Amino acid sequence: MSRASKIIEGYAAFSRLIDKLQPLAQLAARVYLADIFLRSGWLKLTSWESTVALFESEYRVPFLSPTAAAIAGTFGEIFFPTLLLLGLFGRIGALGTFIVNTVAVISYSHVLLSEGLEAAFGQHVLWGVLSLGLVLFGPGLISVDAWLERRSALSAQEAR
Repeated sequence: MSRASKIIEGYAAFSRLIDKLQPLAQLAARVYLADIFLRSGWLKLTSWESTVALFESEYRVPFLSPTAAAIAGTFGEIFFPTLLLLGLFGRIGALGTFIVNTVAVISYSHVLLSEGLEAAFGQHVLWGVLSLGLVLFGPGLISVDAWLERRSALSAQEAR
């Protein structure tokens, strides 16, 4: 076996080993995102008057009244991360958090894009990339979705 073949074979073995960590990385991304969005949604829900006031004065959500935007934003920050946390319809949960995050950046861009707030904007970019990754790659093997898929496959095999 040539030296190049050994290097390629070694790298392939390393890659297979690292691939086994993907479900844990997907779970970590789901838990992290769910925590961020659920905390924000819970704060909005428990301080409703302040939430509506912020949507009237600070957040510039296009196409919605401040009250409708507050309701939609709060719902999105609670519903979609709950799906993510469970890994139930995980891609929908991830897409929902991606959209909520995008609307937040658009609505608050006059602040987030100000000089000195690069780190705050960077957090939104991180959340967007993680959400988009979960949309593209799914919630992983440690999820209700994966359990349902395995159960469905077993039922299909038994039916044959």
